[in-house]
Amino acid sequence: MIMPNFLIIGAAKAGTTSLYSYLNQHPQVYMSPVKEPRFFTPELYSIYNNGVRDNGRRTALTLEQYCQLFQGVSTEIAIGEASTEYLYIPKAPERIKSHLPKAKLIAILRNPVERAFSAFLYQFRDGVETLTFQQALQEEEKRIKAGFRPGWHYKQVGFYYSQIKGYLDSFDPEQIRIYLYDDLASDSLTVVQDIYNFLAIDDTFIPDFKRENVSGVPKRRWLQNLFTKDNPIKSAFKPLFSEKLRLAIRESVKKQNLGAKPILLPEIRQELLEVYREDIEKLQTLIQRDLSAWLK
Repeated sequence: MIMPNFLIIGAAKAGTTSLYSYLNQHPQVYMSPVKEPRFFTPELYSIYNNGVRDNGRRTALTLEQYCQLFQGVSTEIAIGEASTEYLYIPKAPERIKSHLPKAKLIAILRNPVERAFSAFLYQFRDGVETLTFQQALQEEEKRIKAGFRPGWHYKQVGFYYSQIKGYLDSFDPEQIRIYLYDDLASDSLTVVQDIYNFLAIDDTFIPDFKRENVSGVPKRRWLQNLFTKDNPIKSAFKPLFSEKLRLAIRESVKKQNLGAKPILLPEIRQELLEVYREDIEKLQTLIQRDLSAWLK
């Protein structure tokens, strides 16, 4: 059975979809055709999902099903997948260690305040968040206790220190690369070439650096719901188009329908910054990166 030799472990809303796309273009890389297979976080399929579909999947993958995702591998050197909850779920490191002890791990960290707001906008864009950002933050603890999945853990996902430490405690640090979202956004080529070297593949390849999975507010909510929620019209057309074509049409409509992003209110930004301050200070010592920009 073929299994991956590297994983993009998170964080959610920190550029992982774009990185998945960049790596997927490299001729020496094979990426799982399913992003977010979540094999090492099976508990995500036994808790509340608020009606959101995961590519039609309702149960965790078996080992055999997981390996089938990589059956298309031929001559590729780097074999990988990207599941953003791997960084957040505490049991994921030991599970990965058990199955893939030599795997190379890639994490991208984003300013936790910006990440939280981006995660909210993503949920709001797809019509699965009905509260304002401020209301959602106030309800977050209750939601977590009620079993809401990590997509609604806007604030909690941003406490990176313990998440990264869990991996550093489980794996040789040489197996782990930690990048910042700001670096990926401002100098994608340098970051990607460093990853190429980490994966021991040709670092001269230059991918198409278009952005993926952009958040925003739908101009027409009814149109967004038509493509993202179950309904009779969607069900009627489903048999007429392949899954690949349906996905392409859905993504095209979603992009065309996006309006301008709302602005994060300064008072909420400052409140979240104070919540994260201690964690950020501990994190920058742990990963030996200057994160002072996050503290402003």
